[in-house]
Amino acid sequence: MDSFAKAPRRPAPCSGQVMSVLPDLHLHYVQACQNLSQPENPFIARVLQEADKNDEISTKGITLKLAGNNHLVPVPRVTDDDLGVLTSVLGQAAFVTGLDLAYNLLTDAGAKIMATFLQSNQSLMHLRMTGNKIGNQGGMFFASMLKNNSALEKLDLGDCDVGPQCLTATAIALTQNKSLKAINLNRPLLSSQQEETTVHMARMLRSNSSLVELHLGKHEMKNFGVEQLCEALYENSSLRYLDLSCNNIISDGVEFLGELLRRNRSLEILDLGANRIEDVGAICLSQALATRNRTLQALSVVSNNITGQGLVALAQAMHSNMALSHIYIWGNKIDRSTCVAFSELMAVGRLELGCTDVAPYEVDGEVLLAEQSHGLAKHRYWTPRCAAVAPGAANASLQIVPVSEYL
Repeated sequence: MDSFAKAPRRPAPCSGQVMSVLPDLHLHYVQACQNLSQPENPFIARVLQEADKNDEISTKGITLKLAGNNHLVPVPRVTDDDLGVLTSVLGQAAFVTGLDLAYNLLTDAGAKIMATFLQSNQSLMHLRMTGNKIGNQGGMFFASMLKNNSALEKLDLGDCDVGPQCLTATAIALTQNKSLKAINLNRPLLSSQQEETTVHMARMLRSNSSLVELHLGKHEMKNFGVEQLCEALYENSSLRYLDLSCNNIISDGVEFLGELLRRNRSLEILDLGANRIEDVGAICLSQALATRNRTLQALSVVSNNITGQGLVALAQAMHSNMALSHIYIWGNKIDRSTCVAFSELMAVGRLELGCTDVAPYEVDGEVLLAEQSHGLAKHRYWTPRCAAVAPGAANASLQIVPVSEYL
């Protein structure tokens, strides 16, 4: 486009798609709004202006953070029409490798715009669409895109309104896609077909060798679904992070997970938060971790109706399993024995204070545990309210393990 040729020129990045010039994002945005007769969104304009000031723009890829749930500075949220203009700008900016559009006003129409853009785009690697009103139709656009796109590495569709048809289509697409490393499909809108979608996810895991991180929280998953996933993961050696939080998993389902931990040699993070595994499930996990598993590094069992018996068993497993470094237990029935067991783990240096969600303190000679704001999902659904945080401040995603380089 002629309007782009008038932009100031800067050196091109030495990576991926090589461009002869780096365009001025804000200038191009203003021009695109004029060309498309679309009013400027001041939030987008400000973010693009800040991106233009980034000194590393010529050597490293940048992420445009356009999340609409910023508690520090209320912003005019991004709409489908805004996205149409933004993608026209991004088509000229191969150095933009990440885009965070969480909690905006995007619908199926916006999903179509984004998915169509990604059909041919080979520079965007990370896309976060969390918390938008994207339904089953919009999700199908992304599923179709995954069959053709070979650049995207991380896709977040959590807390959208995608349905069973989208989940099935996504699972099928991931049997062909060889580039995606992480996908968040938390909290879809499900009907009686939810177990069928889990079967498709399990089939995908048998053949997919690129996926590192999979979020299936709030899928109404029961023991049958867990069994299907575990059987598939016996044959999978790539998945590192499995999120099964907020499902309907009870102790019977944990038996399958216990056997998985005995046989699988790749899983490093397991999130079982907000299920109902109780003491029987906790003891089953502790036995697998104490005797056979030496690869799991992080385990979350928050809010699982576990009493001191099960929590102490997990603490004891950490004494014999030196690989497990992060454990999250808050929201269970923490008693005196639990307080003593976990305070001892921290006293001997076996468990670091920043690697758990409890901290010991003493009252009248009795050890108690207080809650800490740490956890696998600390920053998954919201942005900081008071100040910026370092990327590793939360033990979220794969930041606690070596494969963080992928994400």
